[in-house]
Amino acid sequence: MKHISWGFIGCGEVTELKSGPAFNEVEGSHVEAVYSRSKEKVLSYAERHHIKKWYTDAQQLIDDPEVNAIYIATPPSSHATYAIMAMKAGKPVYIEKPLAASYEDCARINRVSQQTGVPCFVAYYRRYLPYFQKVKSILDSGTIGTVTNVQVRFSVPPRDLDYSGSRHLPWRLQPDIAGGGYFYDLAPHQLDLLQEFFGVITQAHGYCANRAHLYSAEDTISACFLFENGLPGSGSWCFVGHQSAKEDSIDVVGEQGSLSFSVYNYHPIQLITSDGIRNITVPNPSYVQLPIIKAVTEDLQGIGVCTCTSVSATPVNWVMDRILGKF
Repeated sequence: MKHISWGFIGCGEVTELKSGPAFNEVEGSHVEAVYSRSKEKVLSYAERHHIKKWYTDAQQLIDDPEVNAIYIATPPSSHATYAIMAMKAGKPVYIEKPLAASYEDCARINRVSQQTGVPCFVAYYRRYLPYFQKVKSILDSGTIGTVTNVQVRFSVPPRDLDYSGSRHLPWRLQPDIAGGGYFYDLAPHQLDLLQEFFGVITQAHGYCANRAHLYSAEDTISACFLFENGLPGSGSWCFVGHQSAKEDSIDVVGEQGSLSFSVYNYHPIQLITSDGIRNITVPNPSYVQLPIIKAVTEDLQGIGVCTCTSVSATPVNWVMDRILGKF
């Protein structure tokens, strides 16, 4: 079995619990090295997670002969740069979502992956979680009949950091770094799941506004979209709503019933048919990225296939850019 020795580019919050430890949980995989521009930050991460090598130069990590795969966990604006550097060095890449800060950058990544023959995967890990696989199995079983409509509803109050002013805003609220506001950070998982369930979205339109004026990025979005199979859908996202309006739900309407589930809260899946209401609880693993990291590793080892490639992830950016009016 080929052993996968990972090099991390970035060691922020997502690598602490969601992803980082999972790389060492997969058979034939371990974390060899980590990079950050901050010596203090990367040294702390390496010591706490027992990683023997650390770098403050990304190219040095990529060139490390003992590293044969790269995990990119930086803000989206640098995903394309690091991914292309790694692929041109012949090293497969696993990138945090969204794939990039724009659809154009996604196309660049795909082009280099095709030219070099080096695979590129994206961390849309919810596809692989038991909770969402249960949702897919219910939809595929035909329990609610032919699906006629789907609706995303998401609303949260502002976070404390949102009031900090332009100079201290988190990177997720800086469009030149994140690609947009919170929409570009949170909607990708929702849109990826919808396209996993119903196929590619071929038409999308959006109306965006900044209602609370806490930052320059959009804080309220309404959108409509059409899937390749003719299914219409819609979505609303509000990141400055009142606590009483807090919501995280996707509702699927079918000819014989309906299905409701959450994306971030993992509330019980609610299935309603003529037989009544059924609430289904599905637990997820402690490290939520473990199933997809296992799939990526086994793909690189030649003993499995991971379908969450950069090509399959690109339509999410296309939809978001259309909704935000980027083109």
